Amino acid sequence: MVDHIGTESSEHKLHLRNLELSDYQDLKEIMDVVYPDMGGAWPKNKFRAQLTNFPEGQICIEDHGKVIAAAFSLIVDYDKFGDHHTYDEITGDAYLTTHDPLGDVLYGAEVVVHPDYQGMRLGRRLYEARKELCENLNLKSIVAGGRIPNYQHHSDKMSPQKYIELVKKKEIYDPILTFQLSNDFEVRRVLNDYLPEDKESKGYATLLEWTNLYYEAARSPLFGAVKKTARVGCVQWQMRPLDSVEELIQQVEFFVDALSDYQCDLALLPEFFNAPLMGIEAHQSSIDSIKALAEFSAEIVEAISRLAVSYNINIIAGSLPVIEDKQLYNVSYFCRRDGTIESQYKIHPTPHEKTAWIMQGGDSLNVFETDFGKIGILICYDIEFPELARLQSEQGMQLLFVPFWTDTKNAYLRVRCCAQARAIENECYVAIAGSVGNLPNVDGADIQYAQSAVFSPSDFSFPHDATMAETTPNTEMTLIVDLDLEKLSTLQNEGSVRNYLDRRRDLYRINWLGAKNQ
Repeated sequence: MVDHIGTESSEHKLHLRNLELSDYQDLKEIMDVVYPDMGGAWPKNKFRAQLTNFPEGQICIEDHGKVIAAAFSLIVDYDKFGDHHTYDEITGDAYLTTHDPLGDVLYGAEVVVHPDYQGMRLGRRLYEARKELCENLNLKSIVAGGRIPNYQHHSDKMSPQKYIELVKKKEIYDPILTFQLSNDFEVRRVLNDYLPEDKESKGYATLLEWTNLYYEAARSPLFGAVKKTARVGCVQWQMRPLDSVEELIQQVEFFVDALSDYQCDLALLPEFFNAPLMGIEAHQSSIDSIKALAEFSAEIVEAISRLAVSYNINIIAGSLPVIEDKQLYNVSYFCRRDGTIESQYKIHPTPHEKTAWIMQGGDSLNVFETDFGKIGILICYDIEFPELARLQSEQGMQLLFVPFWTDTKNAYLRVRCCAQARAIENECYVAIAGSVGNLPNVDGADIQYAQSAVFSPSDFSFPHDATMAETTPNTEMTLIVDLDLEKLSTLQNEGSVRNYLDRRRDLYRINWLGAKNQ
C-alpha cells in the first residue's frame, strides 16, 4: 500500500504506508496533541502489540519521512461481539488481541491526524486505504464506533439520537460524525458507554458501517462442509504377543471397525502400538530390536491408510519407528479417510530412546487440516514441552492428539497432567491414548500403564473437572467422545478468563527456529 504525492521540490511529500515500530515517537506526538483529556498516546507496548497482531491493518501517512496521520484496524468475527459492545471489548483494550484472521469484518480502531495538517483531507485518504484493504481481504464491511465530540454542546437540550439526526441533516456540524457520513458510512445505532472516558461525547458513540459491495461470500457446499463437531475414538491398546504383521493389522481393523460403526471422525492409536512385533524373533540388543521393528512400518502405514479409506474414518496411527538416512525416528502418521497421509515426527526423544535406541528428534512441527477442523499431534514426551502446543495453537489448532507409551503411573501422570495443562492454556481439546498389558519377552516393553482420556478447557460450558471422559486404567477398551468445536470459539471471546486474547504479545512470543520455517 504505497502512495506518493508531490515532487522533491514540493512543500509536502506524502507517502502512504504501513506503520512500523520506529514510528512510535511520531505517533505519540500526534495522540498527545489530539487526546490531551483522554490520556494522550498509547504506551509503546500497546503499539507494539498492534503491529504484531495485524501489521497490515495499521496504516500511516508520512510527510518528508515524519508520520502525520494514522489509522488502526483489526479483523473480527462480528457475530461474536454484536452491536452491543464497548471499545475495550472489541479491540482488546486497543491491544488488538481480538484480531481474528478468519473474521468477516474490518473494525476501525482509531484514526488520528496531526492538527497542523487539518484541511489536507488526510483522513479521507486513510479511509480510502481502509476500504481498499477491506475489498482486498474480501471482508463484508468496515464497522467502527465513532465519537461525537460536539454533543457536549447539545447534551442538555437533546438526546444523542436527536443529535445524530440533526448532524445527518447538516443542521449541526460534528467534526467526526460529519466526516464519517461524508465518507459513505451509515449509522446503525447509538452505543452507550462505548468510551466512558470520552467526556466530550458523554460516553456515547455511533456504530457506523461501510458495506463492501464487492464482497463475495463463500458458498456453503451441499455436502463435505467442515463440521462443527467431531466424534473422537481413542483406543486403549492391549499389548499381546503377535506372530505377524497380519495379526497386528487384524487387531487394528477390529477397533477401526468398531469406531467406524459409531460414526467416529477419528481414531487415535497409542505410541509404538506395534511393539509386540519385536517379539517375533530374538535379537542381540535393543538397537537390533527397534531396527527390526522399523522394517514393518511402511507396510503397517499402507494397511492403516487402506482401513481409513474403506471404513471412512481418519486414523492417527499412534507412532512407529522409521529409519531414514540411517537415522532412527519416532513418527506418527495421520491417515485421512480421503487416502492422503501426513506425518509428525517426535521432536523430543526420551533419554531411554536416545541411549538405548540412538533415536533422533524430528525438526518440523505441523498442524493438519481435516474435515472437522485443524488438529495437531504431539508424541508422548513432546506434550511436556508447552512451547510446541502453543505454536500449534497460534496456527489455529483446535484438537491435539497425544499417542503415548508409559510403563509406570508416575510416567503416565507426567503425560496426563501436561496434556490437561495444554488444553487449559491453549483453549483446545486434548486426547491421549496409551497401551496396557505386559510383554515379558520384549526388551523395553515388558510393562505398560495407561488411562486414556480427552481433556477440555476449564470453564462453565465444559465438564467441572475439565475431563470430557476417561477410560478404566489398565483395561483394553475404546473411549468415544463428542467434541463441540464452536464452544472453543465462544470460550476464546466470552470465557471467564481468556488465555488466547489476554496473552501479552507486546512482551513475549514463541518463535519457531526449525529448518522448516527458516
